[in-house]
Amino acid sequence: MTKIRIGIIAAAFVLLAGLAAFSWYQTLTGPRMVTSEIDPNARQLGGAFILTDQNGRTVDESILKGKWTAVFFGYTYCPDICPLTLQSLARTKAAMGDKAKDLQIVFISVDPARDTPANLKAYLESGGFPKGVIGLTGTQSQIDAVTKAYGATAIKKGDADSYTFNHTSIVYLMDPKGNYNSVLTEDLPPEKSAKMVREIMRSPY
Repeated sequence: MTKIRIGIIAAAFVLLAGLAAFSWYQTLTGPRMVTSEIDPNARQLGGAFILTDQNGRTVDESILKGKWTAVFFGYTYCPDICPLTLQSLARTKAAMGDKAKDLQIVFISVDPARDTPANLKAYLESGGFPKGVIGLTGTQSQIDAVTKAYGATAIKKGDADSYTFNHTSIVYLMDPKGNYNSVLTEDLPPEKSAKMVREIMRSPY
Protein backbone atom coordinates (compact mmCIF):
# COMPACT_ATOMS: atom_id res chain seq x y z
CA MET A 1 0.00 0.00 0.00
CA THR A 2 1.51 3.35 -1.05
CA LYS A 3 2.03 6.23 1.32
CA ILE A 4 -0.43 8.33 -0.72
CA ARG A 5 -3.16 5.70 -0.34
CA ILE A 6 -2.48 5.41 3.39
CA GLY A 7 -2.70 9.18 3.65
CA ILE A 8 -6.05 9.23 1.83
CA ILE A 9 -7.48 6.52 4.11
CA ALA A 10 -6.22 8.35 7.19
CA ALA A 11 -7.75 11.63 6.00
CA ALA A 12 -11.08 9.92 5.32
CA PHE A 13 -11.04 8.38 8.79
CA VAL A 14 -10.38 11.76 10.40
CA LEU A 15 -13.21 13.31 8.36
CA LEU A 16 -15.68 10.61 9.39
CA ALA A 17 -14.63 10.94 13.03
CA GLY A 18 -15.09 14.69 12.81
CA LEU A 19 -18.56 14.34 11.32
CA ALA A 20 -19.54 11.84 14.01
CA ALA A 21 -18.27 14.18 16.74
CA PHE A 22 -20.13 17.12 15.21
CA SER A 23 -23.34 15.10 15.02
CA TRP A 24 -22.96 14.09 18.67
CA TYR A 25 -22.32 17.71 19.66
CA GLN A 26 -25.48 18.81 17.86
CA THR A 27 -27.55 16.28 19.77
CA LEU A 28 -26.30 17.80 23.01
CA THR A 29 -26.46 21.48 22.08
CA GLY A 30 -29.27 21.55 19.54
CA PRO A 31 -32.94 22.20 20.38
CA ARG A 32 -34.16 19.60 22.88
CA MET A 33 -37.61 18.72 24.09
CA VAL A 34 -37.03 20.35 27.45
CA THR A 35 -37.53 23.67 29.16
CA SER A 36 -35.94 25.24 32.20
CA GLU A 37 -39.02 27.35 32.89
CA ILE A 38 -41.45 26.86 35.72
CA ASP A 39 -45.14 27.41 35.09
CA PRO A 40 -45.71 31.09 35.98
CA ASN A 41 -49.25 30.25 37.12
CA ALA A 42 -48.01 27.90 39.84
CA ARG A 43 -48.95 29.23 43.28
CA GLN A 44 -46.35 27.13 45.06
CA LEU A 45 -43.63 24.65 44.25
CA GLY A 46 -44.17 21.30 45.88
CA GLY A 47 -46.96 19.89 47.96
CA ALA A 48 -48.87 16.74 48.76
CA PHE A 49 -48.78 13.74 46.44
CA ILE A 50 -49.46 10.01 46.40
CA LEU A 51 -47.31 7.96 43.99
CA THR A 52 -45.76 4.52 43.62
CA ASP A 53 -42.02 3.87 43.90
CA GLN A 54 -39.95 1.47 41.79
CA ASN A 55 -40.53 -1.29 44.33
CA GLY A 56 -44.32 -1.04 44.05
CA ARG A 57 -44.79 0.74 47.37
CA THR A 58 -47.25 3.60 47.76
CA VAL A 59 -45.47 6.73 49.01
CA ASP A 60 -46.37 10.33 49.68
CA GLU A 61 -44.60 13.65 50.21
CA SER A 62 -43.26 12.47 53.57
CA ILE A 63 -40.37 10.78 51.71
CA LEU A 64 -38.95 14.29 51.24
CA LYS A 65 -38.68 14.90 54.96
CA GLY A 66 -35.53 14.37 56.98
CA LYS A 67 -33.11 14.94 54.09
CA TRP A 68 -32.36 17.48 51.42
CA THR A 69 -33.89 16.19 48.18
CA ALA A 70 -33.18 16.80 44.51
CA VAL A 71 -36.48 16.28 42.64
CA PHE A 72 -36.33 15.79 38.88
CA PHE A 73 -39.14 15.16 36.37
CA GLY A 74 -38.38 12.93 33.38
CA TYR A 75 -39.04 9.55 31.79
CA THR A 76 -37.07 6.42 31.00
CA TYR A 77 -37.44 6.72 27.21
CA CYS A 78 -35.92 10.22 27.28
CA PRO A 79 -33.07 10.21 24.73
CA ASP A 80 -30.72 12.72 26.30
CA ILE A 81 -31.52 15.19 29.07
CA CYS A 82 -32.86 12.69 31.62
CA PRO A 83 -29.89 10.28 31.65
CA LEU A 84 -27.48 13.20 31.41
CA THR A 85 -29.12 14.94 34.38
CA LEU A 86 -29.06 11.78 36.50
CA GLN A 87 -25.40 11.25 35.63
CA SER A 88 -24.69 14.88 36.51
CA LEU A 89 -26.42 14.41 39.86
CA ALA A 90 -24.23 11.36 40.47
CA ARG A 91 -21.14 13.52 39.91
CA THR A 92 -22.62 16.27 42.08
CA LYS A 93 -23.03 13.85 44.98
CA ALA A 94 -19.51 12.52 44.43
CA ALA A 95 -18.18 16.09 44.71
CA MET A 96 -20.08 16.72 47.96
CA GLY A 97 -17.87 14.50 50.07
CA ASP A 98 -19.36 13.47 53.40
CA LYS A 99 -22.38 15.74 52.78
CA ALA A 100 -23.54 13.44 49.97
CA LYS A 101 -25.31 11.25 52.52
CA ASP A 102 -27.63 14.17 53.35
CA LEU A 103 -28.91 14.51 49.77
CA GLN A 104 -31.38 12.09 48.19
CA ILE A 105 -32.60 12.08 44.61
CA VAL A 106 -36.21 11.60 43.54
CA PHE A 107 -36.98 10.92 39.86
CA ILE A 108 -40.67 11.43 38.99
CA SER A 109 -41.84 9.96 35.69
CA VAL A 110 -44.06 12.05 33.43
CA ASP A 111 -44.76 8.93 31.33
CA PRO A 112 -46.81 6.58 33.52
CA ALA A 113 -48.12 4.64 30.50
CA ARG A 114 -44.65 3.19 29.85
CA ASP A 115 -42.87 3.78 33.15
CA THR A 116 -44.25 1.03 35.34
CA PRO A 117 -42.54 0.46 38.70
CA ALA A 118 -40.66 -2.50 37.18
CA ASN A 119 -39.44 -0.44 34.22
CA LEU A 120 -38.36 2.38 36.52
CA LYS A 121 -36.45 -0.08 38.69
CA ALA A 122 -34.64 -1.63 35.73
CA TYR A 123 -33.78 1.82 34.36
CA LEU A 124 -32.40 3.22 37.59
CA GLU A 125 -30.35 0.08 38.24
CA SER A 126 -28.96 -0.09 34.70
CA GLY A 127 -25.65 1.54 35.66
CA GLY A 128 -24.19 5.03 35.44
CA PHE A 129 -26.89 6.57 37.61
CA PRO A 130 -26.63 7.55 41.29
CA LYS A 131 -27.23 4.73 43.73
CA GLY A 132 -30.36 4.94 45.84
CA VAL A 133 -32.44 7.10 43.49
CA ILE A 134 -36.13 6.94 44.38
CA GLY A 135 -38.15 6.48 41.19
CA LEU A 136 -41.82 7.45 41.31
CA THR A 137 -44.71 6.81 38.95
CA GLY A 138 -48.50 6.53 39.28
CA THR A 139 -51.75 6.96 37.43
CA GLN A 140 -51.99 9.72 34.86
CA SER A 141 -54.12 11.81 37.24
CA GLN A 142 -51.56 11.39 40.02
CA ILE A 143 -48.74 12.45 37.70
CA ASP A 144 -50.77 15.41 36.45
CA ALA A 145 -51.36 16.50 40.05
CA VAL A 146 -47.72 16.34 41.15
CA THR A 147 -46.53 17.99 37.93
CA LYS A 148 -48.95 20.85 38.52
CA ALA A 149 -47.92 21.13 42.18
CA TYR A 150 -44.30 21.70 41.15
CA GLY A 151 -45.13 24.07 38.31
CA ALA A 152 -43.54 21.62 35.88
CA THR A 153 -44.58 20.95 32.30
CA ALA A 154 -44.88 17.65 30.41
CA ILE A 155 -46.28 18.00 26.90
CA LYS A 156 -46.55 14.82 24.85
CA LYS A 157 -45.14 14.97 21.32
CA GLY A 158 -45.76 12.32 18.69
CA ASP A 159 -47.87 9.19 18.44
CA ALA A 160 -47.61 5.41 18.82
CA ASP A 161 -44.65 4.12 20.84
CA SER A 162 -42.17 6.71 19.58
CA TYR A 163 -43.62 9.70 21.40
CA THR A 164 -41.49 12.01 23.53
CA PHE A 165 -42.18 14.75 26.05
CA ASN A 166 -41.35 18.42 26.13
CA HIS A 167 -40.74 18.57 29.87
CA THR A 168 -39.25 20.79 32.55
CA SER A 169 -35.56 20.02 32.93
CA ILE A 170 -34.63 21.77 36.16
CA VAL A 171 -33.86 19.98 39.42
CA TYR A 172 -35.88 21.18 42.42
CA LEU A 173 -33.94 21.31 45.67
CA MET A 174 -36.27 20.64 48.60
CA ASP A 175 -35.28 21.19 52.23
CA PRO A 176 -35.57 18.52 54.99
CA LYS A 177 -39.05 19.80 55.82
CA GLY A 178 -40.17 18.99 52.29
CA ASN A 179 -40.38 22.63 51.23
CA TYR A 180 -38.99 24.11 48.03
CA ASN A 181 -35.64 25.88 48.44
CA SER A 182 -34.08 26.52 45.02
CA VAL A 183 -33.37 25.05 41.60
CA LEU A 184 -30.33 23.44 40.04
CA THR A 185 -30.26 24.19 36.31
CA GLU A 186 -28.98 21.71 33.74
CA ASP A 187 -26.12 23.98 32.63
CA LEU A 188 -24.57 24.15 36.12
CA PRO A 189 -21.43 21.96 36.31
CA PRO A 190 -21.50 19.24 39.02
CA GLU A 191 -18.70 20.89 41.02
CA LYS A 192 -20.62 24.18 41.18
CA SER A 193 -23.85 22.35 41.98
CA ALA A 194 -22.09 20.52 44.82
CA LYS A 195 -20.69 23.80 46.20
CA MET A 196 -24.11 25.44 45.94
CA VAL A 197 -25.88 22.58 47.72
CA ARG A 198 -23.27 22.44 50.50
CA GLU A 199 -23.65 26.18 51.11
CA ILE A 200 -27.44 25.92 51.15
CA MET A 201 -27.25 23.05 53.63
CA ARG A 202 -25.40 25.32 56.05
CA SER A 203 -28.14 27.93 55.91
CA PRO A 204 -31.18 27.86 58.21
CA TYR A 205 -34.43 26.70 56.62
